Amino acid sequence: MSDSASLITPSVFPGGARLLADVGGTNARFALETAPGQIGHIHVLACADHATLADAMRAYLALPDVAAASQGIRHGAIAIANPVTGDLVRMTNHHWEFSIEALRRDVNFDVLAVVNDFTALARSLPHIPAAQKRQVGGGSAVEGTPLGLIGAGTGLGVSGLIPSASGWTALLSEGGHVSFAPMNETEVAILQFAWKEFEHVSAERLLSGVGIELIYRALADYRKVDAEVLGAPEIARRALDGSCPLCDATIEAFCTMLGTIAGNLGVTLGAQGGIYIGGGIVPRLGERFDRSGFRARFEAKGRFRNYLAEIPTFVITAEYPAFLGVSAILAERLAAA
Repeated sequence: MSDSASLITPSVFPGGARLLADVGGTNARFALETAPGQIGHIHVLACADHATLADAMRAYLALPDVAAASQGIRHGAIAIANPVTGDLVRMTNHHWEFSIEALRRDVNFDVLAVVNDFTALARSLPHIPAAQKRQVGGGSAVEGTPLGLIGAGTGLGVSGLIPSASGWTALLSEGGHVSFAPMNETEVAILQFAWKEFEHVSAERLLSGVGIELIYRALADYRKVDAEVLGAPEIARRALDGSCPLCDATIEAFCTMLGTIAGNLGVTLGAQGGIYIGGGIVPRLGERFDRSGFRARFEAKGRFRNYLAEIPTFVITAEYPAFLGVSAILAERLAAA
């Protein structure tokens, strides 16, 4: 898949165009930045179609429109859905693993930055246009205060952006792996069902694509009704078209439990600049998310209800926001070199 508006101006970057990538457990999204803020030639490659990340990068760079615009490319930045704590990266939700330095040499780059995907997405938050985010409740963002970020997709990503005199610092968080905490009898039943499969039930076990499927099975068990074998996209589709009450209850539980985790992040960071919601699931739910119990649960923190009521929550509707973040990170890396 590629964008239709990939004919952009010739490179004005010293050293040529820059490769940008956002690698998840299912898809690897690639783009070229040929001048500051000019990002195009976007293609989405299925991770399963390529044995290694290097193979996927080479496949992207060999595409005709990309090859014509990327001659002599020397610099790149990759956001990846995985902790990045050293040179060796082993993906949690896919089989790819690699040495960053070996990958840099393999693709013949001078500079290759590899960062956690939610670190990159966090860095994009100040640059997301108003038209590419949708506010769901709360008051106005307080300038110069922390921002929180949470997003459900293949996994559950969590990060934050902390302001300082020199700019923004993105948190290297793995907050999606905090322990899930139920807030009512139904959620206790969901947790007890999940314990049959997992010794530790993290937030990610339930607030992710496979988590939606687990919630569906758990609610069927709790309600003593038969569950079909359904994937998360089909559960969401049936919920949105109103054809399956159990599917709708599943999506409602997902949204409400996401509100718990988002509210926890709000009070943990003091995120008066807002909590941003990304990932592949929530933006696709549209108005169903807006009318769910998410916002009420977000604010349900007892004595801190009024505090959280003022914090705005935003759904990120931009299609490829992480590219903005890796662009900023790469520009800083090159400036410091």
